[in-house]
Amino acid sequence: METRRLGRLEHQSSVLIYGAASLGGVDQDRADASIQEALDAGINHFDVAADYGDAELRLGPRMGEIRDRIFLATKTGRRTYDEAWAEINRSLERLQTDHVDLIQMHAVCDLENLDLVTGKGGSLEAAIRAKEEGMVSAIGITGHTDQAPSVHREGLRRFDFDSVLTPLNYRLSTDPKYADDYAELVEAVKASDAALMVIKMIARRNWREGEEKSYDTWYRPFDEQRYVTAATAWLLNGHPEIAGLATAGETRLLQQMIVAEKERVDLSPEDAAAILEEVQDYTSPFIDIPI
Repeated sequence: METRRLGRLEHQSSVLIYGAASLGGVDQDRADASIQEALDAGINHFDVAADYGDAELRLGPRMGEIRDRIFLATKTGRRTYDEAWAEINRSLERLQTDHVDLIQMHAVCDLENLDLVTGKGGSLEAAIRAKEEGMVSAIGITGHTDQAPSVHREGLRRFDFDSVLTPLNYRLSTDPKYADDYAELVEAVKASDAALMVIKMIARRNWREGEEKSYDTWYRPFDEQRYVTAATAWLLNGHPEIAGLATAGETRLLQQMIVAEKERVDLSPEDAAAILEEVQDYTSPFIDIPI
């Protein structure tokens, strides 16, 4: 699998980042199988969060075996110093490790939350302490709304975050305002040499009212290989600024994304976009977020 430099952190990260939200509601056997599937494919970057149900608990039993083989990132969604400090310590216990490579400020999707995180007594202060004490190696910021790129750009102005995890897919890129906000974020990331990672690559649309939710994702994902491959090709082949993309929060989609990473090599971003334009119900996932 292709690897790319993770900004100034210098880790050569697999372009597929294991989205461990997929482990939040599964048993240990299913988790172990999915983790092994990722490792066998060459994925060396795992991204989890304290808010992902039991995901940290599912990863923890494997750490003795794989900790030195992977870049391990988690997140705190708490907003005060005390809450975040307690959660970071809890995450280390659940993950059965004494340090993570990256702690991220989770779901910073608007300026109100950015103010809480970066203000006096906010969770960022806890992350800084954790870094000073060797519990974490780097500090990042994440978010998942249509405001995220602009909020993350402001976040970089306030603090020198080591990484940014923000949404991007072909449909979002066709919104002029979103495209402009993302382009400005890219410039800010380049200026600071932070790592840029993205989410929601295979989000197709929101689940419709009354529709059976056939996957654990909060949005309806692409699950046809043709479209998963096109979405992956559009992103990775057309956006060299991206260090990696997080796989969907569903273990049953991981293999399709692994296949897509291989198949996308000969597919131009323009051809990939043309394939995605075939999809009649392809919309932004941020129209009505249920979380």
